[in-house]
Amino acid sequence: MKVFVVIGHQHPGSFCHAIAEAAVEQLRTAGHDVVFHDLYQEGFDPILPHEEIDKQAELDPAVQRHVDEVAAADGYVVVHPNWWGQPPAILKGWLDRVFRQGSVYEFGPDGVVGLLKGRSALVLTTSNTPREAELELFGDPLENLWKACVFNFCGVEDFHRRNFESIILSTPEQRKAWLEEVRQLVRSRFPAADR
Repeated sequence: MKVFVVIGHQHPGSFCHAIAEAAVEQLRTAGHDVVFHDLYQEGFDPILPHEEIDKQAELDPAVQRHVDEVAAADGYVVVHPNWWGQPPAILKGWLDRVFRQGSVYEFGPDGVVGLLKGRSALVLTTSNTPREAELELFGDPLENLWKACVFNFCGVEDFHRRNFESIILSTPEQRKAWLEEVRQLVRSRFPAADR
């Protein structure tokens, strides 16, 4: 399988980066072809120019590369922190520019047609708010965003999200166990390729 992995976190020493590294390592161990993008490290421009909105628009080469890689992937792993119930702005802007009409979805006579059918998506997020407090106060806006608004909209039905919390209160032992859980989640979503 070809698996597209993207991280939206500005600090290379973050737990999000440890998650992404564990996911990529597990995917490669299983024999998958990994396309990896660290949006901050690459300096991805999240601002969607008006000229890019039309689905026939000529795109910046870096954006076009992401569009082509997303369309060609068999699966997706997205890693980011929860900021105000949303992904960081760089990742939201990446969605705006890369998940384009004509590439990941289309409008047909009966409405939206998802073009990513038969693919899998795993979204791994972090937060500092304890889970019970977050659900009571805010619900789970990231689950709705990634599952309903992005991946189901684009035809992906095999979706799973795991939020790791509270990062700020966690121990090294908890983080080690969480990284093993990341590997297990990746194994379950993207089993080893036949050799």
